[in-house]
Amino acid sequence: MKINSKPLMTPRERILTILKGEQPDQVPWCGDLDYWANSLIKRGLKPNDFISSDDYITWHRELGVGFYLQGYFPYKQIYQNCDVKEWDEGPRHYKEIGTPIGSVRECWEYIPTSFSDGPIEHFMKSEADIPIMKYIYTNVCFEPDYEYAYQRLKQVGDQGVVLCYLPKSPFMHLLALEAGVVAVTMAAMTAPDEFKDLLDAMKTVFDQAAQIAVDSPAEVLMIPENLSSEMVGPDFFEMYMKDYQSEWTQKIATAGKYSFIHIDGTLGGLLKEEAAVGFSVLEALTPFPVGDLKFEEIAEIAHDSKSIFWGGIPGSYFTDCVSDEEFERHIKHVLSIMVTNPQFVLGVADQVPPNGLERRVKRVSELVNEFGRYQNTNIK
Repeated sequence: MKINSKPLMTPRERILTILKGEQPDQVPWCGDLDYWANSLIKRGLKPNDFISSDDYITWHRELGVGFYLQGYFPYKQIYQNCDVKEWDEGPRHYKEIGTPIGSVRECWEYIPTSFSDGPIEHFMKSEADIPIMKYIYTNVCFEPDYEYAYQRLKQVGDQGVVLCYLPKSPFMHLLALEAGVVAVTMAAMTAPDEFKDLLDAMKTVFDQAAQIAVDSPAEVLMIPENLSSEMVGPDFFEMYMKDYQSEWTQKIATAGKYSFIHIDGTLGGLLKEEAAVGFSVLEALTPFPVGDLKFEEIAEIAHDSKSIFWGGIPGSYFTDCVSDEEFERHIKHVLSIMVTNPQFVLGVADQVPPNGLERRVKRVSELVNEFGRYQNTNIK
């Protein structure tokens, strides 16, 4: 089958073409299958090494899905002058870090019904823990760990690209992982100078990890902010996140690579601001009716940006919570907008869930082949 006497592009060619600001033969379609695959492993339906194996890429190929995740952090974190203990109690995993000035502890609990875990106790519980957290981060270092990236380079082939993670911005790292929104907000409001000192200490060492990631074999690099604008807002973004993101998008570009940010929550409060930072790609964009912006509104913001907008299909649309008719209607609608401008990648927003239906995943590539050809057929 040919388009304008040219053979169909591979998923890799489509991704790289659109990243270069050019028009591929049709809208690229990529999906994050990691969460779904992990649930299949836990249910005994896939082998334990499935995700790291060649078969994982073959699975993407059979499903018609372009590969770019899972990425990983291509470095090891090493604690110095700290006593680190980890243990399990049933479904709960504890980690305690002791220092000469005190200790902090976190706990994550595994939830079998969701095949995932979440924090029920954070390291930083209030501004009183700031000195301990600062001590920890002034005694952390990072070392390269590139083996998996080299393995992926050999495996991926024409099915996609190899992506690795930088650290989150220090603010989002605390908010999402080590303190939570309440403790972060209270610390920023009641102890702003001490809180800023902690973020500065974290940035010093995160810059080391970020440079290791940029120097890795990865072709594309993501700051995995897991950003949702009802958790941050423009003020915190401007004060604590923008400079870190701007600095590292520029360094990634200088290295000749492409920068991604993972935005998997509400968009209305920050999408314009993130679109102005300079990322190559704004990824995992979740539109209405699951997200807070209709895809037409997302496209309006894209029109004024140089970034690629990547996403469009909420994860729940791959389950039987949504009818086949609504699933097809939604994808055709999103594609009708994407084909007007080669500035979009159709993607899962943000992951196919454990109860995802294989036939739905396969159906997306069929719909893209039918409805994903650009209205401007002057293929570059």
